[in-house]
Amino acid sequence: MGYLAKLSSVGSISEEETCEKLKGLIQRQVQMCKRNLEVMDSVRRGAQLAIEECQYQFRNRRWNCSTLDSLPVFGKVVTQGTREAAFVYAISSAGVAFAVTRACSSGELEKCGCDRTVHGVSPQGFQWSGCSDNIAYGVAFSQSFVDVRERSKGASSSRALMNLHNNEAGRKAILTHMRVECKCHGVSGSCEVKTCWRAVPPFRQVGHALKEKFDGATEVEPRRVGSSRALVPRNAQFKPHTDEDLVYLEPSPDFCEQDMRSGVLGTRGRTCNKTSKAIDGCELLCCGRGFHTAQVELAERCGCRFHWCCFVKCRQCQRLVEMHTC
Repeated sequence: MGYLAKLSSVGSISEEETCEKLKGLIQRQVQMCKRNLEVMDSVRRGAQLAIEECQYQFRNRRWNCSTLDSLPVFGKVVTQGTREAAFVYAISSAGVAFAVTRACSSGELEKCGCDRTVHGVSPQGFQWSGCSDNIAYGVAFSQSFVDVRERSKGASSSRALMNLHNNEAGRKAILTHMRVECKCHGVSGSCEVKTCWRAVPPFRQVGHALKEKFDGATEVEPRRVGSSRALVPRNAQFKPHTDEDLVYLEPSPDFCEQDMRSGVLGTRGRTCNKTSKAIDGCELLCCGRGFHTAQVELAERCGCRFHWCCFVKCRQCQRLVEMHTC
């Protein structure tokens, strides 16, 4: 998935030559890039969105989704079949589907527009109208662009099966949280006529949903099922996973100590929460190594007053806070 993260840092992709220069793309993706130049900026935005969301969701964990300047961008964490890799693949595939869908609806792309299949009157009695988000196009583009890497490896390898499953789980997280948004029309805002459209959820909601799937991810192993290979839960007592769950093949390292070969930064120097007993607390985040406490002076705005008309004037206040670092 490192190649998508690399995409997030390049400038606009507006010429076919740029496709050749994009690091980490396989040949089939370069061809898709050339055929879909106008969509590639959305792919780049989706990759950026995915990294930001990953770093937000894991900001208080030992592994905080930090990126490196090398490929793979998340280090070896994503080349091993861990649950962290499962999350990165899911959120990246979702980011691409989300950004392409939004670009369709906002009229940026000639290849797609609003979802015209949503029309007429609903069973609830409102009028389907306005611009419904074209999630079908976004999902289809993500499937063809993101999944082609795994399909080209021969989709029977365990890791390809894992990646394909998690890519799809990422897209499902958007599909299952699609919303209906409405607008009322009528005399002085009365709701005589209501027009509604389908909209993608905020990406933060997708991130939360996938983070919950990360916490409940299923450890799987490949098994022959008929003539094909499939991933089944390693522990036979667990119920089979669904399309929406994340799956992983091997346990994660503890992420406590720095190991640059694996792209693990360790937790030394990280800020921890002294009063928390959870993973963001100093005991767990610092892996029992102890922590430093320092008084830090924070500058913040205070005593803000509104002046007629129309500006706010504030003072600068200094506040002493205790900072704890591993």
